[in-house]
Amino acid sequence: MTLFRSLYILYVLARLRLDRNLPAEAKTWKTLPVRLILKLFPVPAESGPESARRALETLGPIFIKFGQLLSTRRDLFTEPMADELQKLQDRVPPFDSAQSRSIIESSLGMSLDETFSRFDATPLASASLAQVHAAELMVAGEPKEVVIKVIRPGAPAIIRRDLRLMYFAARFIEKVWADASRLHPVAIVRDYEETILGELNLAQEADNTKRLRANWHLSGKLYVPAVFDEFTRNNVMVMERIYGVTAGDIEALRRENVNLKKLAHLGVEIFFSQVFEDNFFHADMHPGNVFIDISDPENPTYIALDCAIIGSLTENDKNYLARNLLAFFNRDYDEVARLHIRSGWVPHDTDADRFAAVIRRVCDPFFQKPISEISFGTVLLELFQTARQFDMEVQPQLVLLQKTLINIEGMGRQIYPELDLWETAAPFMERWMKDRMGIKGLLRRLSDNAPRWLDQLPEIPDLVLNTMVEVGELSDSNRRQTRVLMEVQGQLASQARRARFQRLGGLALIGALFSLLLPASGYAAEIDPIIPGSVLGTLGIYWMYIHS
Repeated sequence: MTLFRSLYILYVLARLRLDRNLPAEAKTWKTLPVRLILKLFPVPAESGPESARRALETLGPIFIKFGQLLSTRRDLFTEPMADELQKLQDRVPPFDSAQSRSIIESSLGMSLDETFSRFDATPLASASLAQVHAAELMVAGEPKEVVIKVIRPGAPAIIRRDLRLMYFAARFIEKVWADASRLHPVAIVRDYEETILGELNLAQEADNTKRLRANWHLSGKLYVPAVFDEFTRNNVMVMERIYGVTAGDIEALRRENVNLKKLAHLGVEIFFSQVFEDNFFHADMHPGNVFIDISDPENPTYIALDCAIIGSLTENDKNYLARNLLAFFNRDYDEVARLHIRSGWVPHDTDADRFAAVIRRVCDPFFQKPISEISFGTVLLELFQTARQFDMEVQPQLVLLQKTLINIEGMGRQIYPELDLWETAAPFMERWMKDRMGIKGLLRRLSDNAPRWLDQLPEIPDLVLNTMVEVGELSDSNRRQTRVLMEVQGQLASQARRARFQRLGGLALIGALFSLLLPASGYAAEIDPIIPGSVLGTLGIYWMYIHS
């Protein structure tokens, strides 16, 4: 199946002649054999960018997801290519609405006419894993506009098939590429598997949506639609319908005189708040999942959809990232190097000064520039390339955060190219660290842990007594183990001595045998063999008998 799928992927790439999209610098002698083979296929009537988008759609959900990520990086592509990739956000070809109706009725156990007062057969939007239909639901006797999200038929089987191919490719890379152990390709695929399979479970997405809504409900910065639990299953979810402008529709935002600078800075603030304050961040923030409420153009706010992919970090990860970001903001590359070494991301014997110098060379151009002139993706790529000499490892648990950061960068470029990320991020991180490490942060942590400590307080005497008993038992066990170890060492030494003397005894017996045989052969007839032969034989027998 993996071989067939691999051949099919190559066939699609060739049939649509995606070599037309190769940049000039990629058309070298190294790619010449592949380009010659592709030229055997006729050129489609559609343009190269259209073929690229159609290839991703043909290859299925995982490839569409990849195209969605690329669509946020307009700095990497021509305008026609970026426009085609943008269509992957919500204009994936829909599946038959009759299938939607059948899935919804089967999952809810009731007919659509019984459940909804209106159902639009034409999909409102269609994406790689699901499509959405508008409908109307009666709530407390009043009609309520809702949307119904339905998982695409066959998507789970297709995704699992492509995941097997990704695992095959990752294991192959680990075998043939020396640097693969540093990048952990199998672990990255495993994390991606968990993420994308989570997208297939709409009940889990509903839980994520409700939690994100609770975190931001009264903020006035980010709105998350309400979910109707009674009409939500693993493959069907019903939530309130929202109205707004997609984050990718910059022309509409400009027409309405939306304050784009304020909107861009608000997006950065929301991202860092989700990561560091809530530890619950929307990890699929491409423009198709983010709408803008422009009812007050001077104070626009965000609307978040599709909460299937949610990320969180451990406390250690958060602290490590915060300290690194602050060090980056302050251009303290020596501290960045020390943090990398202490965290174990690079070997502990790494030359900190040399590592800091490399980080300085890569990151210094990143500062004091508008976002239109810099690229997170470029910086990450350069860091990975220069890190090879230091054996720096990619951390799979942070890959989702890196992907989200790239999405945020892509939207920031579209909304407000002059955005200075540090203008918003640096003050936020400084406040967060001060609040966390200062007196207020200490008191809050004490307050948070106090109920648990009070609950465990009556058990402390027993815990102390049990610990003392265990320490005593451990000491006795250590003494017994030490005594046994000394006995074993003595036995090993005695066996070694025995083996040594037995080897000497054997050599002595061989010497005695030669003493008796050599004169008979005529080589040393003038030597009386009795005395040396007897001595060597006696010693050999003695050593072998005594040390047997």
